[in-house]
Amino acid sequence: MLERCRNAKERWGGVSEIIDTWLAERQVLISRFISLPGQDVTDGLDSAIERFCQLLVDYLSSGHFEVYEQLLREGSQFDDGSVERAQALFPQIQDSTDIALDFNDRYSKLTHPTVQDVREFSNSLSELGVALEERFALEDQLIEVLHTAHRDQALASGD
Repeated sequence: MLERCRNAKERWGGVSEIIDTWLAERQVLISRFISLPGQDVTDGLDSAIERFCQLLVDYLSSGHFEVYEQLLREGSQFDDGSVERAQALFPQIQDSTDIALDFNDRYSKLTHPTVQDVREFSNSLSELGVALEERFALEDQLIEVLHTAHRDQALASGD
């Protein structure tokens, strides 16, 4: 997952400040996600989960309310069907948003986890990992369809 994030940043980094910032947020989110299973259950798991959940919600919000809108605006400048192709990705992205928000609602305020909580958390974290990996692939497709595909045209026209 982290390697895919680095590859996306290399491909699309520098294109737009918003995309660059968002991809950097993604990398931090992945790093925190990867570190969660190694947290000491008796000391700091609840605060590590809370910090992770805040990053998760911030990442989701940036995508939905900044990045996707910018990409759609950019794609709408070209009448080539890219906006329609991108909009077909949104329901799939929404599935992962729902999973992530459910995870946040369930675990962001977890205090003094029990053995059962930790077991359920482990399963939920695994489910979230699958959803995030799918989401990142879909978001990369979104960038490809709405931005990268038009880069040469925008450069040629002087935009």
